[in-house]
Amino acid sequence: MGMAVGGGAGSGGRRGRRGRRKGAISEINVTPLVDVMLVLLIIFMVAAPMMTVGVPIDLPETQAKALNAQTQPITISIKNSGEIYLQETPIPAEEVVAKLQAIATTGYNERIFVRGDATAPYGVIADVMARIQTAGFKNIGLVTQQKTNG
Repeated sequence: MGMAVGGGAGSGGRRGRRGRRKGAISEINVTPLVDVMLVLLIIFMVAAPMMTVGVPIDLPETQAKALNAQTQPITISIKNSGEIYLQETPIPAEEVVAKLQAIATTGYNERIFVRGDATAPYGVIADVMARIQTAGFKNIGLVTQQKTNG
């Protein structure tokens, strides 16, 4: 009898424990979280170098000096009456090229800005620009004002 009681008590004890564990588990299983994080880490480590902008190239080396951004461009202004000014000095259209060649410090690469009044005759502005371009100057730009919202 003692044996039966001891054997029955042992098996009944196990069954009793199983019956108590049927409730909700309050532990968090972090293994799936760690797996997902490691996969994301690997994906970003592989993808990050591919997101760089630009093409890797080896640029040639030259002996050329850096451009001097400190130099002021030569300004030619055309008033609404058709008068032409080189910097602040009025000049006739025929002398524009000769005066530009005389004051250009970097030769035909000198920056030249043409400022034409909004009501100036288009023919005068076009004539001045054509004379400058025909003389061989390469860096010619028109100066404008940015529109204001309103």
